[in-house]
Amino acid sequence: MNLSNLQPANGSVHNQNKRVGRGEGSGKGGTAARGHKGAKSRSGYSKKIGFEGGQMPLQRRVPKFGFKNINRVEYVGINLDTLQTLVDNGTITDAIDFNALVENRIVSKNSLVKILGRGELKAKLKVTAHKFTATAKAAIEAAGGEAVSL
Repeated sequence: MNLSNLQPANGSVHNQNKRVGRGEGSGKGGTAARGHKGAKSRSGYSKKIGFEGGQMPLQRRVPKFGFKNINRVEYVGINLDTLQTLVDNGTITDAIDFNALVENRIVSKNSLVKILGRGELKAKLKVTAHKFTATAKAAIEAAGGEAVSL
């Protein structure tokens, strides 16, 4: 090995491209292979999301509609058949409260719970939740249980 045959190790040099914008003699001077004029030829250009070449973009052409109620309270609905399966599995015996639902990963700790009336409840339970539907409350009390609102 001597100075006349030095070369980098295989795989260490990646860039095989011709350097652009380094004078006319390089063959890639002048416009630096960017074409003539327009936003794409200029430095700092980046196309915005949804840009349609100056035409009015779709998200501005389509009218807005609907209504978003900022005071809406979102509840997580739990049906009676879900409560019955908890009883059948043996995870709950006589009372269901918010903490029991969080421990069984049915709801998260920040959510509000509403008991819904789908399914049948056979077990006598004391159910504690934020809200109840009329059918759910009637079904719980018909089974001999108690519905307590938080």
